Amino acid sequence: MSQTMSALEKRTVRKTMLRILPFILILYIVAYLDRVNLGYAALQMNAELALSAEVFGLLSGIFFLGYFFFEVPSNMIMHKVGAKVWIARIMFSWGIIVILTGFAQTTTHLYILRFLLGVAEAGFFPGIILYLTYWFRSRERGKATAVLLLALPIGGLIGAPVSTWILDSISWFNMSGWRWMFILEGIPAVILGCFVIFYLTNRPANAKWLSQEERDWLEGELDIERQLSIKVNKVSKIDMLKDSKVWKLSLLYFAAYTGVYGLSFWMPTIIKSLSETATTNLEIGWLAMIPAVVGIPAILFVGWSADRTNAHKSHLLVCFLIAIIGFIGSGFSNSLFMMVLMLAITSAGLYGFTGCFFAYLTFFFTESTAPVGIALVNSFAALGGFVGPMILGSVAFTTGMFIIAGILVIGVITLVTLKLATDRKAEKLKEVQVNVNHI
Repeated sequence: MSQTMSALEKRTVRKTMLRILPFILILYIVAYLDRVNLGYAALQMNAELALSAEVFGLLSGIFFLGYFFFEVPSNMIMHKVGAKVWIARIMFSWGIIVILTGFAQTTTHLYILRFLLGVAEAGFFPGIILYLTYWFRSRERGKATAVLLLALPIGGLIGAPVSTWILDSISWFNMSGWRWMFILEGIPAVILGCFVIFYLTNRPANAKWLSQEERDWLEGELDIERQLSIKVNKVSKIDMLKDSKVWKLSLLYFAAYTGVYGLSFWMPTIIKSLSETATTNLEIGWLAMIPAVVGIPAILFVGWSADRTNAHKSHLLVCFLIAIIGFIGSGFSNSLFMMVLMLAITSAGLYGFTGCFFAYLTFFFTESTAPVGIALVNSFAALGGFVGPMILGSVAFTTGMFIIAGILVIGVITLVTLKLATDRKAEKLKEVQVNVNHI
């Protein structure tokens, strides 16, 4: 019996991962690229539209204000209408807005379009995280979220050379390269939005690509974890909002968000400011790929190791400490080589953190509170996406690096206070999983 269950388990998990994870990875790569390609556009756009560093910092961050206000309602709607319809809507609308950004003529146009992009995309990432809880047990979520978060470095890996190549090479109809960058990079989101309707399956019970035996087994496993979650977490949304753990998780991810998006938007400009040899935008793009390359093994290793050892918190702590070292080192760097090296170290810590955090986050919510809880944490944390670019746009890069390092120190202190409840639940989850495996 145990051998049959083991074979069924392996087969079902493998089929589910192969069906879902590659596709949502592609979706998030496109989302991340459309979110941060403004940083590459700045290499031409800032001069053409006479944008100051402060204005560009606000343009980078205003996306996250729209994101903040509409993320929770967006996730609640997705929970009710189903993932494939709502994610398709999100992708189609954000693709159209990115394309329209290529036709912006004034700073005001850019402010409006960037804010609307945040509104359009709100709910996509927490919606995907919620979607993973419908399909993967806690023991697989670290791997699943690690695969999803690969979109961040892969987006940088693809976006850096592609975006800068468009800047330098395409000027059709006398339109600047930065305009064509937005137009061409917005089209994939519109196309993929149409595919989502036909490809995604809302729940295991609806999965025709699984056998009835596989569907029943997966639903049973997930139901066991839902029942356990009800016993150890808040069931009421009101009680959840009163729970200090939710706000600590928000502060923790806010710190990470500040670092990730501060670097994402400003990295090309930082590299350009120190570069004496990288005279073209494309060469700057190649250098900007290096931190992204480092981020890929960091995400995979931390996600795999956290799942294997069931020690998510200690992995998050180490990742934060690595990122702090990287930011402090960046603050002291005065050469291109040292800056790129320190940015690579920083990226390893930040990307490793994101690859583990969302598996850790799902331990704190029940099925009824997860749509609001996950969106709430991500929504408040997204304000870090506003703060990070604003810091680097308002002060010298050196000072900004030290400020962000200080924010990450606050994140470390917050993480230490999240100890007991998570550990108790992890032990209970482990006990349930051991019992199920012996049935």
